[in-house]
Amino acid sequence: MEIYALKGHICYCKDKNDIQVAKDSFIVCENGLCSGIYKNLPEKFKDIKIFDYGDKLIIPGLVDLHLHAPQYAFRGLGMDLELIDWLNQNTFVEEQKYADLEYARKAYEIFVEDIVAGATTRACIFGTAHPQATLMLMEMLDEKGFNAYVGMVNMDRNCPESLCLANSETEEWIKKSSRLKNVKPILTPRFIPVCSDELMEMISDLQKKYDLPVQSHLSENLQEIEWVKKLCPDSEFYGAAYDKYGLFGGRCPTIMAHCVYSTDKEIELMKRQNVFVAHCPESNANLSSGIAPVRLFLEKGIKMGLGSDVAAGSSISIFYAMAMAMQCSKLRWRLVDQSLAPIKFSEAFYLATKGGGEFFGKVGSFEDGYEFDAVVIDDSKIKHPQKLDVKQRLERCAYLIGDKEISAKFIKGKQVF
Repeated sequence: MEIYALKGHICYCKDKNDIQVAKDSFIVCENGLCSGIYKNLPEKFKDIKIFDYGDKLIIPGLVDLHLHAPQYAFRGLGMDLELIDWLNQNTFVEEQKYADLEYARKAYEIFVEDIVAGATTRACIFGTAHPQATLMLMEMLDEKGFNAYVGMVNMDRNCPESLCLANSETEEWIKKSSRLKNVKPILTPRFIPVCSDELMEMISDLQKKYDLPVQSHLSENLQEIEWVKKLCPDSEFYGAAYDKYGLFGGRCPTIMAHCVYSTDKEIELMKRQNVFVAHCPESNANLSSGIAPVRLFLEKGIKMGLGSDVAAGSSISIFYAMAMAMQCSKLRWRLVDQSLAPIKFSEAFYLATKGGGEFFGKVGSFEDGYEFDAVVIDDSKIKHPQKLDVKQRLERCAYLIGDKEISAKFIKGKQVF
């Protein structure tokens, strides 16, 4: 039985309304699960190993519900286009390079090194349409002890022909990747405009056969939505084009990224079928997509977390996504709909931890029985003259630390570094 404790200033959420703080306290990990927070360790734990982090902050690992690993190579470039042009001129051009396994290895080594070194402990990741390169990415992450769902991207229309070749190999990729310990496959139809009815039927059959989750994009861009209406005239709204194939929640765990322009009926179906929203504020801003109604989703009880959406987002830091989520919600309140108040820091922190973590199960909190994902943060390099409490120090991390100054990281109870 593996048991140990971390000591420091512990911060976590039980719900979206507040951040729990246990100053100068111990959190116990027992067999990979959280097993209590104590000011003083009980007698039964007196002989366990203690990692004493002094004045540092200890938080649950952050969760990224939506990012594109192959796009990491061109983050920070080509942000002067909207979604469809950006895909055609930047994304598809880059993703074709991953047919070359040497290029894929070089690019993915950089991505894996950076995401493992940061505060993210769980992620839902898009690969490319290349099964070998996608499996390589999964193996790299798995070897580092990182926990993720990774998808081989499926497309068969309105995209380069070379990115359609791998669709028939999806099942073989599923079989090979299912042996990994920490990284699991997730079905990934890129989005409706590049997926024919025949392809969606194939993915639906695979979902039923292997009981896999699904990730895709939804209602991100106005031009995209109009395109879906033309391609799927029998679907009342965008989400219905997924639901037609049983790929929109219900018995199929589903993440839909963006949801900037989801209609009332679409939101109602998302709520009823427990579809997760991956809110990607920086991406929505960079590609001029719009500002998602995050407050509305919270009020309606929609399951939701944050996504970096690299490379439409420029950073894989979920701390940065937290700051952007708060800033964008203020702009939406001021410029779009003053009936929806901006989200607070506690809500952003909840989305970055327990909100997104729920897609992985009991993840993203330090409540008893949750999987022990923890990150230790050293904020001592943020110089300031005033006396700050623990919550204030944590809030500054979202704006000023990013993924820097991570002192230690634990995933499912295993120390990554």
